[in-house]
Amino acid sequence: MSLAKERKLNPRQLATQVLAELDISQWCEPAEIAGAGFLNFRAKKTAIAQVLNTAFHGEHLFYDYTSDPRTIVVDFSSPNVAKPMHVGHIRSTILGDAISRVLRLLGHKVITDNHIGDWGTQFGKLIVGWKRGVNREALDRDPLAEMERIYKEINSEFEANPESAALARRELVKLQEGDPENRLIWEEMITLSLREFEKIYQRLGVKFDYILGESYYNSALKGLVKRLRDIGLATESEGATVIFFDDIPELKEKPAIIEKSDGGANYTTTDLATLEYRLETWQPAEIVYVTDARQQLHFKELFNIFGRWMPNAPVKLSHVYFGMILGPNNKPFKTRTGENVKLTDLLNEAEERALAVVTEKNPDLPEAERKEIARIVGLGAIKYSDLLPNRQSDYVFNWDKMLALNGNTAPYLLYAYTRVRSIFRKAQESITPGETLEPLFELNSPDELLLAKHLMTFGLTLEAVADEYRPNFLCNYLFELAGHFARFYESCPVLKATPQEKADRLALCQLTGKVLKEGLSALGIETTEKM
Repeated sequence: MSLAKERKLNPRQLATQVLAELDISQWCEPAEIAGAGFLNFRAKKTAIAQVLNTAFHGEHLFYDYTSDPRTIVVDFSSPNVAKPMHVGHIRSTILGDAISRVLRLLGHKVITDNHIGDWGTQFGKLIVGWKRGVNREALDRDPLAEMERIYKEINSEFEANPESAALARRELVKLQEGDPENRLIWEEMITLSLREFEKIYQRLGVKFDYILGESYYNSALKGLVKRLRDIGLATESEGATVIFFDDIPELKEKPAIIEKSDGGANYTTTDLATLEYRLETWQPAEIVYVTDARQQLHFKELFNIFGRWMPNAPVKLSHVYFGMILGPNNKPFKTRTGENVKLTDLLNEAEERALAVVTEKNPDLPEAERKEIARIVGLGAIKYSDLLPNRQSDYVFNWDKMLALNGNTAPYLLYAYTRVRSIFRKAQESITPGETLEPLFELNSPDELLLAKHLMTFGLTLEAVADEYRPNFLCNYLFELAGHFARFYESCPVLKATPQEKADRLALCQLTGKVLKEGLSALGIETTEKM
């Protein structure tokens, strides 16, 4: 319609001209003009069968590697040292991991960097508390809980006492100047924190190529500020070094400070130095930052500054932001005492709840097997419920919904996969020697055809996820795939069909299982043979 309007033609007239020049006989039945000028295409079963056949023989799984592989840095998770990871970190961690997995699946070179918060004013307070009396037994038992205790006790005192606040500043300055004692304390905090973070990352199956915290760029900050002043991008204002955005209405009243009046740097300074390092070291075509929506202003300013600083840099900067996790009261998800829910506690509860469901469904399974299934289902349920909504939306955390065996949930998809696997276990028992036939994919049943067509759109879905950084597209694709498979399973007998139909349908089952497994893996979700 739009093409006809541009050419000032009747849409049906243009459609007739297009059809006269179009040769699609290899893939489609003759196209038809419908309505005001629509073109209807119907894929030939032979063309669909050909694609299914090449997939069945391992030539592809309905997607191609990109013809334009790029180096892409994905910056995600980014917890703060000396603090337990809480529920707020799960969205960045899971979303960043899923994006990285999909990009790698399509053939891009992905570099994952966990830009941890390991520098800043909080370390002055932590060092004071540490010197006053760190509990070594508690530190050995639960390092992050002990460091959190120290910080809370000291912080409440320092907010009320100017002398204590001055003491913290002195300890921070000593750290910044390289004092050996303070440096050792700080390094121990980082070592212990990373060890505890890694326990969670291992449980979630998340890996990083680099963990370069804010402190890594300290030596570059002074020179960076000087260079930005020398080129006239930054100016002095009330003793601080500032970058203004006079030509951008939404930022005009919100200048970015890159050096405070006391000479200290901030997130903007560090992020600019990080950007420069990544460009020089990895030469990426794109850098993706996965953070919550509250940082939108920061990244608008950062990207604008970078564009003015390095206008010809061949890199795209993307801020992939997400909404909040809400509790049943539609307020930020917290414990009953109003504290952030610790991520370890959340993962433990997911596995415990999943174990109760698995035990109820399959009480005869050995305990070790039930626990392994519960681990996969529980962690998968957490991940899936986080990836399913539009990432920019807030969502309400609901245990019953995310662990349900029906609806758009991880357990439903995992059950669909185990259903496929059970067919092959039964097939092994029922196949007689010499019975196995090569599939022809005749697709005589409407439900076979629907399932086949949906399998063929797997690659398009992966590309859409990669283009827009929206794993919810893949979640919905897999849910629809499981639905198509359920209808196929009900209407098309597999093991009791004629030999050729059996070969065709087993091949469809095999391809469905492969796509379910690959798709769930791209979301960071493991599969299990039984549930």
